[in-house]
Amino acid sequence: MDIPVYLFTGFLEAGKTSFIAETMKDPNFNDGKKKYLIIMCEDGEEEYNPEDFGDNVSFASFSDEQLITTDRLSAMQKRAGADIVVVEYNGMWKLDSFYNAIPESFLVYQEILVVDSTTALTYNANMRQLMVDKLTSCEMVVFNRVTPETDKMELHKLVRGVSRKANICYEDTSGEVEFDEFEDPLPFDIGAPVIEISDDDFALFYRDLTEDFAKYDGKTVRFKGIVALDSSLPKGQFAVGRHIMVCCADDIAYRGVVANGTGALKLATRDWVILEGKLSEGYSPIYRGRGPVLTVTDIKRAEKPEKEVATFY
Repeated sequence: MDIPVYLFTGFLEAGKTSFIAETMKDPNFNDGKKKYLIIMCEDGEEEYNPEDFGDNVSFASFSDEQLITTDRLSAMQKRAGADIVVVEYNGMWKLDSFYNAIPESFLVYQEILVVDSTTALTYNANMRQLMVDKLTSCEMVVFNRVTPETDKMELHKLVRGVSRKANICYEDTSGEVEFDEFEDPLPFDIGAPVIEISDDDFALFYRDLTEDFAKYDGKTVRFKGIVALDSSLPKGQFAVGRHIMVCCADDIAYRGVVANGTGALKLATRDWVILEGKLSEGYSPIYRGRGPVLTVTDIKRAEKPEKEVATFY
Protein backbone atom coordinates (compact mmCIF):
# COMPACT_ATOMS: atom_id res chain seq x y z
CA MET A 1 0.00 0.00 0.00
CA ASP A 2 1.33 3.43 -0.94
CA ILE A 3 2.15 5.83 1.89
CA PRO A 4 1.23 9.40 0.86
CA VAL A 5 4.04 11.88 1.51
CA TYR A 6 3.56 15.65 1.74
CA LEU A 7 6.91 17.37 1.30
CA PHE A 8 7.34 20.93 2.55
CA THR A 9 10.55 22.71 1.59
CA GLY A 10 11.98 26.17 2.25
CA PHE A 11 14.77 27.98 4.02
CA LEU A 12 15.19 28.57 7.75
CA GLU A 13 12.54 30.85 9.29
CA ALA A 14 10.48 30.76 6.11
CA GLY A 15 7.40 29.70 8.05
CA LYS A 16 7.32 25.98 7.21
CA THR A 17 6.57 24.89 10.78
CA SER A 18 3.65 27.30 11.14
CA PHE A 19 2.31 26.29 7.72
CA ILE A 20 2.48 22.58 8.57
CA ALA A 21 0.95 23.16 12.02
CA GLU A 22 -2.01 24.99 10.47
CA THR A 23 -2.39 22.23 7.88
CA MET A 24 -2.40 19.55 10.58
CA LYS A 25 -5.16 21.41 12.45
CA ASP A 26 -7.36 21.48 9.35
CA PRO A 27 -9.99 18.70 9.68
CA ASN A 28 -10.08 18.40 5.90
CA PHE A 29 -6.46 17.19 6.06
CA ASN A 30 -6.28 15.58 9.49
CA ASP A 31 -9.60 13.95 10.31
CA GLY A 32 -8.21 12.32 13.45
CA LYS A 33 -8.74 8.81 12.07
CA LYS A 34 -5.48 8.27 10.21
CA LYS A 35 -2.02 8.19 11.78
CA TYR A 36 0.46 10.87 10.75
CA LEU A 37 4.23 11.09 11.01
CA ILE A 38 5.93 14.50 10.86
CA ILE A 39 9.63 14.22 9.97
CA MET A 40 11.61 17.33 10.91
CA CYS A 41 14.93 18.16 9.24
CA GLU A 42 15.89 21.41 10.97
CA ASP A 43 15.48 23.33 14.22
CA GLY A 44 13.75 26.63 13.56
CA GLU A 45 12.44 29.36 15.80
CA GLU A 46 8.97 27.81 15.76
CA GLU A 47 8.44 24.42 17.39
CA TYR A 48 5.62 21.91 17.23
CA ASN A 49 3.43 21.41 20.27
CA PRO A 50 2.36 17.74 20.19
CA GLU A 51 -0.64 18.55 22.37
CA ASP A 52 -2.09 20.59 19.51
CA PHE A 53 -2.43 17.60 17.22
CA GLY A 54 -3.71 14.65 19.21
CA ASP A 55 -2.51 11.10 19.70
CA ASN A 56 -2.65 10.24 16.00
CA VAL A 57 0.40 12.39 15.19
CA SER A 58 3.98 11.21 15.82
CA PHE A 59 7.30 12.96 15.30
CA ALA A 60 10.76 11.94 14.07
CA SER A 61 13.78 13.89 12.89
CA PHE A 62 17.01 13.91 10.91
CA SER A 63 19.89 16.03 12.19
CA ASP A 64 22.11 15.47 9.17
CA GLU A 65 21.49 15.11 5.44
CA GLN A 66 23.79 12.07 5.28
CA LEU A 67 21.55 10.19 7.73
CA ILE A 68 18.63 10.07 5.31
CA THR A 69 18.43 6.47 4.08
CA THR A 70 15.71 4.20 2.79
CA ASP A 71 15.97 1.95 5.84
CA ARG A 72 15.69 4.85 8.31
CA LEU A 73 12.70 6.38 6.53
CA SER A 74 10.96 3.03 6.37
CA ALA A 75 11.70 2.32 10.05
CA MET A 76 10.34 5.72 11.11
CA GLN A 77 7.10 5.13 9.23
CA LYS A 78 6.63 1.61 10.58
CA ARG A 79 7.47 2.64 14.15
CA ALA A 80 4.78 5.32 14.00
CA GLY A 81 2.34 3.10 12.13
CA ALA A 82 1.83 6.14 9.93
CA ASP A 83 -0.74 6.20 7.15
CA ILE A 84 0.54 9.60 5.96
CA VAL A 85 4.02 11.16 6.19
CA VAL A 86 4.65 14.91 6.36
CA VAL A 87 8.24 16.08 5.82
CA GLU A 88 9.60 19.49 6.84
CA TYR A 89 12.75 19.55 4.72
CA ASN A 90 15.90 21.54 5.39
CA GLY A 91 16.36 24.22 2.73
CA MET A 92 20.14 23.80 2.80
CA TRP A 93 19.90 20.13 1.86
CA LYS A 94 19.60 18.97 -1.75
CA LEU A 95 16.27 17.32 -2.56
CA ASP A 96 18.04 14.43 -4.27
CA SER A 97 19.15 13.26 -0.82
CA PHE A 98 15.49 12.68 0.03
CA TYR A 99 14.17 11.48 -3.33
CA ASN A 100 17.02 9.01 -3.77
CA ALA A 101 16.28 7.51 -0.35
CA ILE A 102 12.49 7.24 -0.25
CA PRO A 103 11.18 3.68 0.12
CA GLU A 104 9.18 2.16 -2.72
CA SER A 105 6.04 2.38 -0.60
CA PHE A 106 6.38 6.18 -0.24
CA LEU A 107 4.53 8.23 -2.84
CA VAL A 108 5.02 12.01 -2.85
CA TYR A 109 1.51 13.40 -3.22
CA GLN A 110 2.51 17.05 -3.10
CA GLU A 111 5.66 19.15 -2.83
CA ILE A 112 5.16 22.67 -1.50
CA LEU A 113 7.82 25.37 -1.24
CA VAL A 114 7.23 27.93 1.54
CA VAL A 115 9.08 31.21 1.03
CA ASP A 116 9.39 34.35 3.14
CA SER A 117 8.59 37.09 0.63
CA THR A 118 10.78 39.58 2.52
CA THR A 119 13.94 37.50 2.00
CA ALA A 120 13.12 35.59 -1.21
CA LEU A 121 15.10 37.78 -3.60
CA THR A 122 18.12 37.82 -1.27
CA TYR A 123 18.16 34.03 -1.01
CA ASN A 124 17.76 33.80 -4.78
CA ALA A 125 20.74 36.11 -5.32
CA ASN A 126 23.04 34.50 -2.75
CA MET A 127 21.92 30.85 -2.83
CA ARG A 128 20.60 30.54 -6.36
CA GLN A 129 21.51 26.87 -6.77
CA LEU A 130 19.61 25.87 -3.63
CA MET A 131 16.63 28.00 -4.63
CA VAL A 132 16.51 26.35 -8.06
CA ASP A 133 16.76 22.94 -6.40
CA LYS A 134 13.57 23.65 -4.44
CA LEU A 135 11.70 25.33 -7.30
CA THR A 136 12.36 22.69 -9.95
CA SER A 137 10.00 19.98 -8.73
CA CYS A 138 7.57 21.80 -6.44
CA GLU A 139 3.89 21.98 -7.38
CA MET A 140 3.04 24.99 -5.24
CA VAL A 141 5.01 28.02 -4.05
CA VAL A 142 3.59 29.89 -1.06
CA PHE A 143 5.02 33.37 -0.54
CA ASN A 144 4.09 34.48 2.98
CA ARG A 145 4.50 37.74 4.96
CA VAL A 146 3.30 39.66 1.92
CA THR A 147 2.54 43.37 2.40
CA PRO A 148 1.09 46.02 0.06
CA GLU A 149 4.68 47.01 -0.73
CA THR A 150 5.67 43.50 -1.88
CA ASP A 151 6.64 43.36 -5.55
CA LYS A 152 4.65 40.29 -6.56
CA MET A 153 5.83 40.48 -10.17
CA GLU A 154 9.45 40.03 -9.05
CA LEU A 155 8.44 36.99 -7.00
CA HIS A 156 6.45 35.65 -9.94
CA LYS A 157 9.45 36.05 -12.24
CA LEU A 158 11.67 34.31 -9.68
CA VAL A 159 9.47 31.22 -9.90
CA ARG A 160 8.84 31.33 -13.63
CA GLY A 161 12.56 31.60 -14.31
CA VAL A 162 12.74 27.97 -13.20
CA SER A 163 9.26 26.48 -13.47
CA ARG A 164 6.21 27.30 -15.56
CA LYS A 165 4.11 24.56 -13.96
CA ALA A 166 4.23 25.51 -10.26
CA ASN A 167 1.17 27.23 -8.84
CA ILE A 168 1.92 30.42 -6.90
CA CYS A 169 0.03 32.04 -4.06
CA TYR A 170 0.66 35.03 -1.80
CA GLU A 171 -0.28 35.04 1.88
CA ASP A 172 -0.40 38.40 3.64
CA THR A 173 0.40 39.06 7.28
CA SER A 174 -3.25 38.58 8.29
CA GLY A 175 -3.44 35.14 6.68
CA GLU A 176 -5.40 36.15 3.58
CA VAL A 177 -4.34 34.19 0.49
CA GLU A 178 -4.32 35.47 -3.09
CA PHE A 179 -3.49 33.24 -6.04
CA ASP A 180 -1.10 34.42 -8.73
CA GLU A 181 -2.86 35.61 -11.88
CA PHE A 182 0.03 37.04 -13.90
CA GLU A 183 0.01 35.74 -17.45
CA ASP A 184 3.12 34.12 -18.90
CA PRO A 185 2.97 34.57 -22.67
CA LEU A 186 5.68 32.69 -24.51
CA PRO A 187 8.15 34.91 -26.39
CA PHE A 188 7.43 33.08 -29.65
CA ASP A 189 4.24 32.42 -31.62
CA ILE A 190 3.23 28.81 -31.09
CA GLY A 191 0.35 29.25 -33.54
CA ALA A 192 2.55 30.30 -36.46
CA PRO A 193 2.99 27.96 -39.47
CA VAL A 194 6.67 27.82 -38.47
CA ILE A 195 7.50 28.50 -34.82
CA GLU A 196 10.62 30.67 -34.93
CA ILE A 197 12.84 30.24 -31.86
CA SER A 198 15.38 33.02 -31.41
CA ASP A 199 18.79 32.32 -29.90
CA ASP A 200 17.76 34.05 -26.66
CA ASP A 201 14.59 31.97 -26.28
CA PHE A 202 15.92 28.44 -26.72
CA ALA A 203 15.98 27.65 -22.97
CA LEU A 204 12.34 28.71 -22.56
CA PHE A 205 11.36 26.75 -25.67
CA TYR A 206 13.11 23.59 -24.52
CA ARG A 207 11.59 23.71 -21.03
CA ASP A 208 8.09 24.32 -22.39
CA LEU A 209 8.55 21.56 -24.97
CA THR A 210 9.48 19.00 -22.33
CA GLU A 211 6.83 20.12 -19.83
CA ASP A 212 3.93 20.27 -22.31
CA PHE A 213 4.86 18.38 -25.48
CA ALA A 214 1.24 17.88 -26.57
CA LYS A 215 0.91 21.48 -27.75
CA TYR A 216 4.02 21.08 -29.96
CA ASP A 217 3.13 17.68 -31.40
CA GLY A 218 2.83 18.02 -35.18
CA LYS A 219 4.13 21.61 -35.19
CA THR A 220 6.98 22.89 -37.37
CA VAL A 221 9.81 24.69 -35.60
CA ARG A 222 12.97 26.48 -36.65
CA PHE A 223 15.95 27.12 -34.38
CA LYS A 224 19.73 27.22 -34.15
CA GLY A 225 21.49 24.45 -32.28
CA ILE A 226 24.71 22.55 -31.82
CA VAL A 227 24.99 18.99 -33.11
CA ALA A 228 25.84 16.00 -30.92
CA LEU A 229 26.44 12.65 -32.60
CA ASP A 230 25.74 9.50 -30.61
CA SER A 231 26.67 5.95 -31.56
CA SER A 232 23.42 4.63 -30.09
CA LEU A 233 21.37 6.47 -32.72
CA PRO A 234 20.48 4.97 -36.12
CA LYS A 235 22.17 6.30 -39.25
CA GLY A 236 20.83 9.71 -40.21
CA GLN A 237 19.80 10.64 -36.67
CA PHE A 238 21.58 13.04 -34.34
CA ALA A 239 20.89 15.20 -31.32
CA VAL A 240 20.58 18.95 -31.68
CA GLY A 241 20.18 21.48 -28.90
CA ARG A 242 22.04 23.94 -26.72
CA HIS A 243 23.96 24.04 -23.49
CA ILE A 244 21.56 25.51 -20.93
CA MET A 245 22.43 27.19 -17.64
CA VAL A 246 19.66 26.86 -15.06
CA CYS A 247 21.17 28.65 -12.10
CA CYS A 248 24.95 29.04 -12.26
CA ALA A 249 28.09 28.09 -14.16
CA ASP A 250 28.29 24.79 -12.25
CA ASP A 251 24.85 23.81 -13.52
CA ILE A 252 25.30 23.91 -17.30
CA ALA A 253 24.09 20.87 -19.24
CA TYR A 254 23.48 20.00 -22.88
CA ARG A 255 19.77 19.66 -23.66
CA GLY A 256 18.38 18.80 -27.04
CA VAL A 257 16.06 16.70 -29.17
CA VAL A 258 16.61 13.79 -31.51
CA ALA A 259 16.61 14.93 -35.14
CA ASN A 260 16.08 12.75 -38.18
CA GLY A 261 17.59 13.73 -41.53
CA THR A 262 20.85 15.54 -42.28
CA GLY A 263 20.10 16.49 -45.87
CA ALA A 264 23.28 16.78 -47.92
CA LEU A 265 25.35 17.87 -44.92
CA LYS A 266 27.98 15.69 -43.35
CA LEU A 267 27.67 16.61 -39.69
CA ALA A 268 30.13 16.37 -36.83
CA THR A 269 29.71 16.91 -33.11
CA ARG A 270 29.84 20.62 -32.20
CA ASP A 271 28.69 21.78 -35.63
CA TRP A 272 26.28 24.70 -35.39
CA VAL A 273 23.24 24.45 -37.65
CA ILE A 274 19.95 26.19 -38.32
CA LEU A 275 17.26 23.64 -38.95
CA GLU A 276 13.55 23.42 -39.55
CA GLY A 277 11.38 20.40 -39.07
CA LYS A 278 8.20 18.83 -37.77
CA LEU A 279 7.97 17.58 -34.19
CA SER A 280 6.46 14.25 -33.22
CA GLU A 281 6.87 11.78 -30.40
CA GLY A 282 8.95 8.66 -30.85
CA TYR A 283 11.24 6.18 -29.15
CA SER A 284 14.96 6.90 -28.89
CA PRO A 285 17.73 5.22 -26.91
CA ILE A 286 18.90 8.70 -25.90
CA TYR A 287 15.64 9.20 -24.00
CA ARG A 288 15.56 5.59 -22.82
CA GLY A 289 11.95 5.80 -23.87
CA ARG A 290 9.76 8.14 -25.87
CA GLY A 291 10.44 11.80 -26.46
CA PRO A 292 10.43 14.62 -29.04
CA VAL A 293 11.72 13.71 -32.50
CA LEU A 294 12.33 16.40 -35.12
CA THR A 295 11.90 15.30 -38.74
CA VAL A 296 14.19 17.75 -40.52
CA THR A 297 12.94 19.44 -43.69
CA ASP A 298 15.68 22.08 -43.98
CA ILE A 299 19.15 22.30 -42.49
CA LYS A 300 22.19 24.48 -43.09
CA ARG A 301 25.40 25.36 -41.33
CA ALA A 302 25.38 28.41 -39.07
CA GLU A 303 27.63 30.66 -37.04
CA LYS A 304 27.51 30.08 -33.31
CA PRO A 305 25.26 32.53 -31.42
CA GLU A 306 26.63 35.50 -29.52
CA LYS A 307 25.89 33.65 -26.28
CA GLU A 308 26.71 29.97 -26.68
CA VAL A 309 25.05 29.03 -23.38
CA ALA A 310 21.29 29.50 -23.33
CA THR A 311 19.67 30.92 -20.18
CA PHE A 312 16.18 31.73 -18.91
CA TYR A 313 16.92 35.44 -18.50
